[in-house]
Amino acid sequence: MPMFPGARRPRRIRAWLAGTALTASLMAASSAGAQTPAPSLSLSEALSRAAAYDPSRAALAARVLAGEAAIRQTGLKPNPSIGIELENFAGTGAYSLADRTEATVSYQQTLERGGKRDARTGLARGQLEVARWRGAVRALDVLRDVQIAYAEALAADAELVVAEARLVAAHGAQREVERRVKSARDPLFAGSRAEAVTAQAEIARDEARAAAEAARARLAAYWGAGANYSLDVKAYFEVSPPVAPATAEVADLQLLAAERDVAVAAIRVEQAKAVTDPTVRAGVRYLGQGDDVAFVVGGSIPLRRYDTNRAGVERAQAERTAAEVEIEAARLARERDIAQLTRRMTASARESERIRTEVIPAAIRAVEQVRAGFNRGGFQYLDVAEAERALFDARARRLVVLRQFHLDQAALDRVTGRHAALVTQTASAEPRR
Repeated sequence: MPMFPGARRPRRIRAWLAGTALTASLMAASSAGAQTPAPSLSLSEALSRAAAYDPSRAALAARVLAGEAAIRQTGLKPNPSIGIELENFAGTGAYSLADRTEATVSYQQTLERGGKRDARTGLARGQLEVARWRGAVRALDVLRDVQIAYAEALAADAELVVAEARLVAAHGAQREVERRVKSARDPLFAGSRAEAVTAQAEIARDEARAAAEAARARLAAYWGAGANYSLDVKAYFEVSPPVAPATAEVADLQLLAAERDVAVAAIRVEQAKAVTDPTVRAGVRYLGQGDDVAFVVGGSIPLRRYDTNRAGVERAQAERTAAEVEIEAARLARERDIAQLTRRMTASARESERIRTEVIPAAIRAVEQVRAGFNRGGFQYLDVAEAERALFDARARRLVVLRQFHLDQAALDRVTGRHAALVTQTASAEPRR
């Protein structure tokens, strides 16, 4: 394995397993085939790229334009109407002649009462705010997915580091066993077993490398580019217990509040519908038996005999109550999620640190002691393999814990709206008039 020169490989493996100081150099060694190192990509850069590329921004912009157009439309008065009436146009007897025809041309206008226009405009403004906050919520969901993909890519790179180191250890053990077999200190099957272990480690390394490349490609798909970047896997191991964020009105709660405001505006609309609108009419009548004309006026107003829109108001009020309950339920659920994620991340950080400081050093000592005894002929190769397996199992367990920590971090950042500043659409901006 071309990672480390000659007999210094076991010493370098032990140094790496004792801590994470050489993680960056191991990752550089695992990609030694590349002549020009790819630029390192941080989480904030990945989130910024994804936020700028997000194709849903165009859809949100179109919905905002639609909402602004709806506001302008709802602020208009009802169109007037022009009517033409012909009386005595045809008939029998004295009314059979067209010269008795009377024509009336009238102008008719409905007068809205009860604040209908303001109620409609308020409802349209509320619906625009809902569209803005819904876009912000979706953008935060995308950023959460990007953060998860970034954590998965880091985890894949870290697993590749472990697989590389395991392969180095397997090669070193195989060379030692072959030396012992040649000197007739171990049977032939010991060499075959060591060769099989090395082959398995090489397969695991190749699989880990393919998984890392696939994870980086999945992450790069969020901004529509190739995976021409590298990740600082050292940051994957540097975790600490999270600090519970202060309670804030995040986009999810703002969306529910906007939906509640829409329900309140809908109540005003339904209440305004209960107020009848009179219609006034004015016109000119031409009297067919001469050149005389007369002005006519009139009007009408609906009677509130059957439909008073009471049920419509009750429905809107029930929807407002439901929206208020949903806000409180969402706030409580958010607090529960924050508490649960914080506790779980604290436990993961604590377990990771204990594995690093307690389990791994003890496993390293066991490997060194077994190897020393093996070199003196006091142990068999199986003892060495078992000690090394325990060591790498500890490292693998730490990777599992760290992966869960970073996934929980992504969930916590989503719940608390940590990356809301990257959402380019300002949800609370006033609509254009």
